[in-house]
Amino acid sequence: AEAPAKSNALRVMVWNVLHGANDVTDGAEKTLKIIRDVNPDIVLLQESYDINDERPKLGAWLAGELGWNEHQAQSTHLCVLTPLHIETTFFHHAWHGVGAKLRDSMGREFLAWSTWIDYRAYITYALRENQTITDEELLALESVGSNRLKQANAIIEHLRNTGQLDADIPLLVGGDWNCPSHLDWTVDTTRVYKRRRALQLPVSTAMQSAGFTDTFRELYPNPVQYPGITWSPMFRTKGEGAEKEDQCFDRIDRLYLKNPLPHGSHWELRPVTGHVLPIVWEDENVPTVDLEFPSDHGALVIDLAWSEINNW
Repeated sequence: AEAPAKSNALRVMVWNVLHGANDVTDGAEKTLKIIRDVNPDIVLLQESYDINDERPKLGAWLAGELGWNEHQAQSTHLCVLTPLHIETTFFHHAWHGVGAKLRDSMGREFLAWSTWIDYRAYITYALRENQTITDEELLALESVGSNRLKQANAIIEHLRNTGQLDADIPLLVGGDWNCPSHLDWTVDTTRVYKRRRALQLPVSTAMQSAGFTDTFRELYPNPVQYPGITWSPMFRTKGEGAEKEDQCFDRIDRLYLKNPLPHGSHWELRPVTGHVLPIVWEDENVPTVDLEFPSDHGALVIDLAWSEINNW
């Protein structure tokens, strides 16, 4: 069913569901319940893998249960899941980007991409392991230690080359960036968090330079008061006994928005509110298989509102 015509709301969910929710008992069913409770207009999924016991990929199974549409096609794990009408589908890379052009019941259109980039050389782990690491060495992890910056730039370039970066409809790009944002690594957050530096982190800076707004940070500009942490509600420590270390908590799952230029469009999207699930983290002594929230990534939920642009 499409959203009611009177609604100017658009609810977007961005969620990396660990290993297709296979690490948790009835993980697919738990994922379905959470999505039903959130009632989003679109879910940008990562790690939509085959469900254990020979069911289809998570995104396709969820679409079947919900009576929704989905686009994963030849992607390894990226999926756009929605009750809205999918007009066109797009493909960038099996691991890094799939997208779709969607239309709601009012005829309003927008572009939406599910993304994921390299997890290696996670910058906050590097800082945990070596407090004396230089800023230059930390920043190099984004371009030399991993392919994150290269992959983010390739996504931006693909959107530019296909005309989507300058489309006359809103463009949403959401997913698991596997790195924090420069908007969160500030002087003030270094005073609160054990493992932060005030750094112009390159992936989030590249998205900003390409004209994207970080929707959560636009809504909640103070990263001390509103950390929005998505990594990790499931694993809060690493190792055992004397070797036990605290997790490196960061906001690595983000939704970016680029609105069209006013002269070419009738509609734009504006962030209204947002939150990260689970609101309450489960007891860390509960075995992974018994958890109700089936992922190591928190789910980002952003409510946007359609706003008519007056071109006169």
